[in-house]
Amino acid sequence: MQRKLYIVLSLFTLTAALLTACGGKATVAPPQTAQETAPAGQEAAPAEAEASLLPSVDPLAVSGDVVTAGSSTVFPLAERMAERFQDEGFGGQITIDSIGSGAGFERFCVSGEIDVSNASRPIKDSEVESCRGIGRQPVEFRVGTDALAVTVSKDNDFVTDVTLDELTLIFSTAEKWSDVRPEWPDEPILRYIPGTDSGTFDYFVEEVFNKDEEPILSAANTQLSEDDNVLVQGIEGSPYAIGFFGYAYYAENSKQLTVLAIEGVEPSAETVDAGTYPLARPLFIYSDPAIMQEKPQVAAYINFFLTYVNEEIVDVGYFPASGEALQQSIQNWLDAMGQ
Repeated sequence: MQRKLYIVLSLFTLTAALLTACGGKATVAPPQTAQETAPAGQEAAPAEAEASLLPSVDPLAVSGDVVTAGSSTVFPLAERMAERFQDEGFGGQITIDSIGSGAGFERFCVSGEIDVSNASRPIKDSEVESCRGIGRQPVEFRVGTDALAVTVSKDNDFVTDVTLDELTLIFSTAEKWSDVRPEWPDEPILRYIPGTDSGTFDYFVEEVFNKDEEPILSAANTQLSEDDNVLVQGIEGSPYAIGFFGYAYYAENSKQLTVLAIEGVEPSAETVDAGTYPLARPLFIYSDPAIMQEKPQVAAYINFFLTYVNEEIVDVGYFPASGEALQQSIQNWLDAMGQ
């Protein structure tokens, strides 16, 4: 099921403008670390400090439509940033379709329907070539980090920790839980996984199955969905169900779900920061220089996203990108805008 966010603010009819004359540049500290997130136990640095090179944006002075689509994992973060852009006065409409990273790239690189592609994996070389084929040059903006969550129902009282090898069995050839560990119940494994257009599916297959999707797609009792809420409901429904999705969906449903430790390591800010959680991954949005220059509202939206993402991302359920990664995204924005 696709989900859409339509944000319309009709009170403002100002002409589109990207920059405010009096905004200036924020005063800042340089990037702090090359790790994947902010230091463990420490709040992310103020957004203004990290966005040291970005010109300021006045949402009240921006109008026009922004069309985005892609990753269901990035969806909650993009939704939050779009809502904040609206709350601070953006006078246009933002559309966000949650259809999976691959489907988002198809809309961005093949049909050219959207301005921004949300992705829970890096763009593939073949997708870059497709973009170039329609005159687009994708620009990457790293916006955060996810700890992919493998979860079971709270009614499951026998699984708390699995190895990567056991994950391979659970999501492929094992028919019953006892096939994985003899002490586990002699009950069928019910699998709930993202659809094949999902970047989460791609990432899991790459990390757990060494890029071979055939075993997971051949497994019995497997339901696929691009809608992570459908997966959550399926896992909640049985003590013998298991599935995976972005950490934000676990955080939102933590009263009904149990997140599993992988190789003895639980997903958390500390383990993502330390690089010890095996299934941590980057989150991105992509656009194109021509789109950003021709549509000031798109450049403004991405600028606003990068400026304030670290004020919102932890509450959404993900983890900040490193200062170095965010600074690279800022530089990519400046390069795309010819600044």
